[in-house]
Amino acid sequence: MARLLRLNFAVVSSILLIACTDFVFCNNGRRVGDSMETEFSGFSVPLEHSYEVDDAARFQVRGSLVVKAGREPSASLIQNQLSEEDRTKLREVAAVDGLYRIRVPRVFLQAERQTDRQLDGHLTAFVRACAMVESHLSDVITLHSDVSGNLIGVSIVTIPGACSGAEVEDEVDLEVFNTTLSIMAPVTAPGPETALFLERMEQESEKKGKNPQEQKSFFAKYWMYIVPLVLFLMMSGAQDQSGGGAGGGAGGGGGR
Repeated sequence: MARLLRLNFAVVSSILLIACTDFVFCNNGRRVGDSMETEFSGFSVPLEHSYEVDDAARFQVRGSLVVKAGREPSASLIQNQLSEEDRTKLREVAAVDGLYRIRVPRVFLQAERQTDRQLDGHLTAFVRACAMVESHLSDVITLHSDVSGNLIGVSIVTIPGACSGAEVEDEVDLEVFNTTLSIMAPVTAPGPETALFLERMEQESEKKGKNPQEQKSFFAKYWMYIVPLVLFLMMSGAQDQSGGGAGGGAGGGGGR
């Protein structure tokens, strides 16, 4: 019986492991520094945060981003819990409408060996500390990369995103982060459909060739303008000839 229970536990653990690895976000309750080699093949970078009453950034470790590099990179997140001292300080910062900041190092998300493509500097984002408190530490962190796989930006929003002045009385609600993590890659814009346009033009030309009404002559299309113009020119020419003959007769009589 004991052997059967151990076997069932192993099967259930394997199923949970596969489910945890396949999703973009997985916060399994482990603390920073726990081994992830058997769960997630990739490299780890620190996720840091800062919230100070004097609004001066002093970053400390919030957790670790475990990134699986490749053409379609994915990431997992391991986060520390907030201590009682941290929860108190976060409330104080929220009371004075301070900021809650996060930052991650700039890395290359498509390299198989990250030691060859380390980048300098950090990427920073922030929200109002009151929004972080009222959301009960529920946030969405998005990593933004360019077409080459360079990490070029990080963003953070809370759920809900606005500060309404609601009181958060239970300290337990500010102990564990509830974070959704994703990686946003650029989307290639659709190009002009030149072939489809040319095909439609050919179809229109063939349709006009089959319809004789579409191939009217110039006179057939504009006869209502041409006929009045011709009549006007003819009448003008006749008047000129009549006027010229009368003038010639009068001149001859004067000569006698």
